[in-house]
Amino acid sequence: MFESLKNLFGGLRNQGKETEVKDMFENYRKFSFDFEGRPLVVETGKIAQLANGSALVRYGETVILATATASAAPREGIDFLPLSVDFEERLYAVGKIPGSFLKREGKPSEKAVLTSRVIDRPIRPLFPKDLRNDVCLNLLVLSVDPDNSPEITAMIGASIALSISDIPWNGPIAGVFMGLVDGELVVNPTAAQREKSELELTVAGSEKKVVMIEAGAKEVPEDKMFEAIMKAHEEIRKVVEFINTIVAEIGKPKFSYPSCEVDHDMYEAIADYAIEKVRAALDTDDKTVREERLNVVYDDVFTHFEEQYPDSKTAMSECLYKLQKFVVRRWLLDDGKRVDGRNLNQIRPLASEVGILPRTHGSALFTRGQTQVLTTVTLGPVSDQQLLDGIDNEEYKRYMHHYNFPSYSVGEAKPTRSPGRREIGHGALAERALVPVIPDVEKFPYALRLVSEVVSSNGSTSQGSICASTLALMDAGVPITAPVAGISCGLVTEGERWMTMLDIQGLEDFFGDMDFKVAGTKKGITAIQMDLKIDGLTPEIIKRAFEQTREGRMYILDEVMLKAIPEPREDVSKYAPKMISTKIDPDKIREVIGSGGKVIQKICADTGAKIDIEDDGSVFIAAVDRDGGLKALSIINAIVNDPEVGTVFVGKVTRLMTFGCFVEYAPGKEGLVHISKLDKKRVEKVEDVVSVGDEIKVKVVEIDDKGRINLSRKDCLE
Repeated sequence: MFESLKNLFGGLRNQGKETEVKDMFENYRKFSFDFEGRPLVVETGKIAQLANGSALVRYGETVILATATASAAPREGIDFLPLSVDFEERLYAVGKIPGSFLKREGKPSEKAVLTSRVIDRPIRPLFPKDLRNDVCLNLLVLSVDPDNSPEITAMIGASIALSISDIPWNGPIAGVFMGLVDGELVVNPTAAQREKSELELTVAGSEKKVVMIEAGAKEVPEDKMFEAIMKAHEEIRKVVEFINTIVAEIGKPKFSYPSCEVDHDMYEAIADYAIEKVRAALDTDDKTVREERLNVVYDDVFTHFEEQYPDSKTAMSECLYKLQKFVVRRWLLDDGKRVDGRNLNQIRPLASEVGILPRTHGSALFTRGQTQVLTTVTLGPVSDQQLLDGIDNEEYKRYMHHYNFPSYSVGEAKPTRSPGRREIGHGALAERALVPVIPDVEKFPYALRLVSEVVSSNGSTSQGSICASTLALMDAGVPITAPVAGISCGLVTEGERWMTMLDIQGLEDFFGDMDFKVAGTKKGITAIQMDLKIDGLTPEIIKRAFEQTREGRMYILDEVMLKAIPEPREDVSKYAPKMISTKIDPDKIREVIGSGGKVIQKICADTGAKIDIEDDGSVFIAAVDRDGGLKALSIINAIVNDPEVGTVFVGKVTRLMTFGCFVEYAPGKEGLVHISKLDKKRVEKVEDVVSVGDEIKVKVVEIDDKGRINLSRKDCLE
């Protein structure tokens, strides 16, 4: 009876669950698309339904949950879109337990921050300019298949979540990753193909235009890069078409919102009163003078309109900002005039210095107008490389580049805080630009850390840090394969009209439509980062930007950088560790390390060297004193190599016997110096010549049939 009641209630319970699940997921939809030979599957209406828009996106076995939410009301007192994009890595996605003490994910990794930025940049320009509602995009990494990029999957997921939501947005967009393998362009390369690729290019775009470009490359020529971008856009169009089919079926109507545009009548009144004053204030090449003049204009406007617009300083400030933007853009579009008087292809005054800090391993100061970057190089043993704990296959990073942007660099008084997303992004851009020219560890067995300190900023500090870093590397004696320079290109558009200008300063960045940063050598491009404030670029604009930035790079290299230091110094700084590398039989590693690490610790203590041994038998010896490093090398060679007759070395006396003494020629290895071989004259007692602990020079004179080593001090005296 009990069993029958149990089955009855169990059946009712299960029936209720089935009905509940069916009702709950009645909006469930599944869409699929063949994306470069691999399935891209989108599921909606099942997970995270309380968000304004959500989608579970699968690309192969990579799975991302993308959600888009917006506040019901705009945030007050701001003049920008409060958008946040968070790419959240979970180590369970790759079957790892976090390596931290807490065993849970902490702050986002640098890779997660950079991915968030890559997704933010193409999405942000497509929101209405006057939207002030908080918008949050959360991209949760649930599963990672190394062959299918979680970054691209997340970008597509973000676009889908926004497109099907009720949040106002002028999408969709999509993204692809491009590789260059054996001279052929590859869309969304696999992990194995990425290992061999000379190009890491991420492109985002809408149906008609390219919206974002991010690239790292091994000196890829401009024409090949342009071809890759155009091919990427062809694939993007297909994905956008797929997203549009999803929107057509389940997309929500966009909600209305109160416009936060500046008051038109207030703007017109301020423009009539102050436009000539604003023009006069802006017309200088000195940022400090410009800001002093503008402060006077602001105070004048506030006083003049205080009665007409009481308690409206914030609104009046927005009007004045818009008026400055109008003046700068009209100068550029109508007169070809730049704020500082340069022509459109002219670079600001340049200067370079190297070796300005006496105790660092390398240093350089690069100046472009009022932008100045000081970069230092620190060299360390390979064991100083950074350990990474992320969702990709990269475990270590030997080359590290950090970028700092203090408030004093722009004349502001703010306390110093930990690096933000901008600092992390600019450091990563400089790192990506220089990695292709850093020598392999076999040729230059060092870990490298570069720090770029922005000491003055008036635009394009990231490219200044690339130039300063190249100079600092050469000053440090790093044998880079080619010098790298970076420069930015700006854009102003009006309908079908557009124009580009080289080396944009702060105002042209703030009031323009694009910051197209390109770094590279004379041979080709090593890095690109493109920021946009409009809905995209045409192929003609991209091609023109490549032409201008190449001309600018060549000028900076030839006229400034290579005149400061034409090639890397022949040797590293006297304060840098001297690196010696060798290779031993992996089976001999345990002999070098010794029980509990006793042998290797003793070598380090006796020589002052730091020794790192890798599993393949690679040995890296670091010592500020090269003689100490060479001594450590000789000890290791003595441990792993059988001695040969005729070898001479310095050993330590360990035991005295009546017939001679034992000398340690390598940790744990001894040879006998017979009493007859101690000195050129007859020796009555061993104690008369040596004592325990003495270091003496000896020569291998015999290795008997049992492998015992017989040594001679007398032969060395002769």
